[in-house]
Amino acid sequence: MVPHIGQYGFMQKEYRTGYPSDVNDEERAFVAPCLALCREDTAQRGHSLRAVFNGLRYIVKTGNQWRMMPHDLPPWPVVYPQMRRWMEAGCFQIMVEDLCMLLREFAGRKSQPTTMILDSRTLLCGS
Repeated sequence: MVPHIGQYGFMQKEYRTGYPSDVNDEERAFVAPCLALCREDTAQRGHSLRAVFNGLRYIVKTGNQWRMMPHDLPPWPVVYPQMRRWMEAGCFQIMVEDLCMLLREFAGRKSQPTTMILDSRTLLCGS
């Protein structure tokens, strides 16, 4: 962890990126609009969104305990509350919906399905 002055004039921490769970540039470009609940240069943000998201991905991928987060990722008291805020805001649901639309378009179909099949079990579960 190396502190440096960020482009906005306040201290930021750089984290090494070396875990298989780390987000690459393409993935970051896809998820960043969904995860940005406030501006990236907000004064209270001591860790980049990318570093926090990498910490969350590390926990999900490894099944590790929150309190056993590696020291070169943001500490768990930073990652866990941010994950809760993302969940409460529906960020992950939005990502899944966007990804489904993209996959449908890449397959040559319309982004939204035009037909739906309902059976008696579906109708009973919905009520």
